[in-house]
Amino acid sequence: MNFAREEKKGRFIATIAIFCAIFMFFSFRIFKIQIIDGKSDDKANTESVDTSIVKATRGQILDCNGKVLVGNRQGNDIIFNAASFPSTSKQEERNKIIISLIRLFEKNGQDWNDDLPIIIDEKGNFVFEEDREKDITEMKSRDMLRLNKYATADDCMNALVEKYKLQDFNKVEQRKIASVCYEMRAKAFNTANPYTFANDVSNEIASVIKENSRTYVGVDVEVVTYREYTDGEIAPHILGVTGVINAEEYADLKDDGYAMDDILGKTGIEAKYEENLKGKNGVKYVSTATDGTQTTEIKGLENGNNIVLTIDSGVQKVAQDSLKALCDSMTTANSGGGAVVVMNCRTGEVLAIASYPTFNLSTYYDDYTKLATNTDSPLYNRALLSTYAPGSTAKVSTAIGCLEEGLITEYSTKYCGYYYPYKGHNFVCQISHDDNNITVKTALQDSCNSFFFYYGGEKLGIEKLNMYRELLGLGQPTGIELPENVGVLDSPSYRTSIGQTWQPGFSLQSAIGQAGNLFTPIQLCNYVSTVANGGTRYSAHIIKSILSSDNTKTILNNEPKVVTETGFSKTNLDIVKAGMRLVVTKGSCKSNFGQLDVAVACKTGTSEVDKIINNKTVTCTNGFNISFAPYDNPEIAVAVAIEGATSGGSCAPVACDIYNYYFNKTTVTDEDDETQEATEDTVDSDLIG
Repeated sequence: MNFAREEKKGRFIATIAIFCAIFMFFSFRIFKIQIIDGKSDDKANTESVDTSIVKATRGQILDCNGKVLVGNRQGNDIIFNAASFPSTSKQEERNKIIISLIRLFEKNGQDWNDDLPIIIDEKGNFVFEEDREKDITEMKSRDMLRLNKYATADDCMNALVEKYKLQDFNKVEQRKIASVCYEMRAKAFNTANPYTFANDVSNEIASVIKENSRTYVGVDVEVVTYREYTDGEIAPHILGVTGVINAEEYADLKDDGYAMDDILGKTGIEAKYEENLKGKNGVKYVSTATDGTQTTEIKGLENGNNIVLTIDSGVQKVAQDSLKALCDSMTTANSGGGAVVVMNCRTGEVLAIASYPTFNLSTYYDDYTKLATNTDSPLYNRALLSTYAPGSTAKVSTAIGCLEEGLITEYSTKYCGYYYPYKGHNFVCQISHDDNNITVKTALQDSCNSFFFYYGGEKLGIEKLNMYRELLGLGQPTGIELPENVGVLDSPSYRTSIGQTWQPGFSLQSAIGQAGNLFTPIQLCNYVSTVANGGTRYSAHIIKSILSSDNTKTILNNEPKVVTETGFSKTNLDIVKAGMRLVVTKGSCKSNFGQLDVAVACKTGTSEVDKIINNKTVTCTNGFNISFAPYDNPEIAVAVAIEGATSGGSCAPVACDIYNYYFNKTTVTDEDDETQEATEDTVDSDLIG
């Protein structure tokens, strides 16, 4: 009886097990058919997936008010797509397409990318292009033509003609086709790396190529973005230029996702903030199903961030125009160049940086050869890189040092008798004073050398003098985000470093801004800003903020940064500023600044420099003017440096124009409104502060 009961129980368990097995089998079949095989069917339905790079749109650069200074526009590039362009085994077909394109472009006066370092001279001979030694060496290398280093231009062309089967073309066409074929190889033309035959071509030529796709097999029109400038003459040294990445740059940046035909910032803000402006290229996936249906998906694309500058484009334009007018009016042997810096003395924000001679960003590459060979160096940013003996503008720092050390008070005097005897030498003042008993205020007003020779050179001494100048930022980095020259703060140790001996009279010369001191215009502006605001030296900066590409997110908000609290006595600074005010009310700048609605305080300076002009050593002068306004509640500071100016007072008109604009500007004109609407969207004012 117990045995039968156990047998019945076993059959029941077996039945349940069989039922579960059958259920699991059918469940798995359903899962396989609907899920696993369903995915396989999706793959089977897709005939092909093509991928291509989608270039990120470069970020914009805007002024402090949100006005677009550098934006983007769309243009057409003509590229060769290796997936459909004839392979190297069909070189003759390649040549037909290339020469047909060249003829089309030349017929329509359109440039194409011709970079072969071989040209045909006026006698019809192949010769190497000048200043292309590096490219010529590369062309002869083992990786390219495998020629010895002594190979001539003819030898190179013979190798190119043979390699690319150009025997049936004339000499001129051989060189043109060879140029394209050579560059295709040099730039590693393949399915993942298209070759750009021409940039920024007209819509008409793009249409011809599209309409004749059977003739131009593998030649595509790619819509890309190009840099566009609201005004190419505004702040070109600051904004900078972009250009196609070169071989050396590509070698350094390829691991960061750069392609061989990518655009790269070369100078200025474009270069300094390349990482922010560039963005990240994406990949476009085009899936084609067996029924011909296409689906497109773009992954990984991130457009570049927008850079908001502290530059006020209105102030910048006034500074540039006024600087140009004054420099052009100079007739001395050393005339022709200058710089202006305008700074918010309460924050260190730079409102304008102008350098003259200058250039136009819109025509930079067209004008490059002329610009690069111009002896006046228009590509050089004098405001940040040129250093000058500051002349009497340095006397402000000398006065502060003497007051702070207790060597003088507001009422201390020094008699000036024109000559200042010192250790067997007669130093000269050159100023005719109304009262020869000079105080620190009248010493600043009249720029009396004798006062500063005695109290600054003899009593204060070079060590203390330089301590105060360092606190004021002279001969020190200003913190500006672009490359700058630190300059020279003359001292015994500096003279030793250049193999010279410090002479006793150097301290006297340094006290009046001569000797070996060399400062940049932006240092002079930062220096006078520190005096104006009561002794706080801010880091100079030109970046206000960095915003996301759609302006919805703030990546960086640049707050004012204090470098040094000098701790100078307010009483002493007020004495110095009162002396600077006298330069305007009673001194050399009365006729200029005295006509303004706003009260200005300033200090002028003139320095001498020896230059070689027409193979002769000529002693020339440079003029400087540092100022701030309003006098009672300083807001902005201006530093002007003019090469060839005979006095610091002659530089004042530039600062006057800037103050007149800044303190009297009204609302934007209708013309400005139209210009603004024509550009891309400006940044919301709440985002830029």
